[in-house]
Amino acid sequence: MKVLMFGWEFPPHISGGLGTACFGLTKGLSKIPNLEVTFVVPKVYGDEQNNSVSIIGANQIPVVKKNVYLEGFINNMKVYEVGVHLIPYLSPEQYEKSFSVNYGGSSRYVTANDRGLLDFSGTYGPNLFQEIANYAVVASVLGVEVDFDVIHAHDWLTYPAGIAAKAVSGKPLVVHVHATDFDRSGGKVNPAVFEIEKEGMMAADRVITVSNFTRNIVIDKYGIDASKVFTVYNAVEPIEIHEGLKVAKGFDEKIVTFLGRVTMQKGPEYFVDVAHKVLQKMDNVRFVMAGSGDMLNKMIAHAAKLKIMDKFHFTGFLSGDDVYKMYYMSDVYVMPSVSEPFGISPLEAMQSNVPVIISNQSGVSEILKHAIKVDFWDINSMGDAIYGILNYPALYQMFSTYGKAEVEGLKWENSAIKVKEVYDSV
Repeated sequence: MKVLMFGWEFPPHISGGLGTACFGLTKGLSKIPNLEVTFVVPKVYGDEQNNSVSIIGANQIPVVKKNVYLEGFINNMKVYEVGVHLIPYLSPEQYEKSFSVNYGGSSRYVTANDRGLLDFSGTYGPNLFQEIANYAVVASVLGVEVDFDVIHAHDWLTYPAGIAAKAVSGKPLVVHVHATDFDRSGGKVNPAVFEIEKEGMMAADRVITVSNFTRNIVIDKYGIDASKVFTVYNAVEPIEIHEGLKVAKGFDEKIVTFLGRVTMQKGPEYFVDVAHKVLQKMDNVRFVMAGSGDMLNKMIAHAAKLKIMDKFHFTGFLSGDDVYKMYYMSDVYVMPSVSEPFGISPLEAMQSNVPVIISNQSGVSEILKHAIKVDFWDINSMGDAIYGILNYPALYQMFSTYGKAEVEGLKWENSAIKVKEVYDSV
């Protein structure tokens, strides 16, 4: 079986859990005999961790024009075609530099460079919707020129690409919901994003969700037929422990860590509030908010207002080994997410022998036994849990030891087998 898979990021160029999940899943799928994955991203950098998957950058594909009719997200699109092996490139004179895309009567233009390639930033910048449309154009090409049996599209950014590839190939489409705009926005959804999400789910032959929490949102909020929605839980990539990861604190105090995007969905304000509450009961503890996001400055101001900045640290975005160095320095990891489809970071913390406290409003709470679970808004219970773990060695040891053992059983190979079953069903 050959899978044409569309994603938006791939390690080491990631901004959160989506890229990490794509890496783990493709690695797991690579262990299945006679299954090949071609993974498409908007832009390749050349240093992707691609030992287990063939990676294609949409920015690498030269184009010529042909007409294809696509129903749904993009209508009457004039799309590009490319040679089967992507090379050799034709001369620039053989390409037209732009073509029209019709969105329900309003025309926009997608422009190629002098080599006939579409440019992609591969990020989440101000031209995101344009890049999503461009990506769908390239997907139409790959849908014709690449040999595959099933299409797999990760998250809303790639759903139009999946729809386009299905339209030109007739092959079945599986969309993978890692999050919805209801999670990201707290219910105040962006109509344009919601429409893309719904179009993708409606067009899909199967929908994979990362938890039953997300499955219920897909069925209830998007009106998707429950019979085609399947839950496949995420897992965690085993880490290689080496001495370089074990960094000395430089002080005797305990460390409580929040690691993730500093945005409404992740509940950072509840972490600041619980820090204030715990510091009223004990002094030998510091709190770390590791990450970046639109609420970072607001959280700094909030901590300053509560007069806890002498015990509170903001690291900014962490990646690679720095993430695990932070875990190894930590005594407790807290994920107070308001709406978390899954949540891989608690699994990473548990791998590092760190007890975790997670919100009941997270998908990962469905599968973890050796984690403390509280409602995101209940800072009293959250504070009690933090205080207990930091002050009762037996409690710390129990969650540390059994948590690590539990998470070692959550392997991407097992998730991949369940995804393969979904492929087989179409």
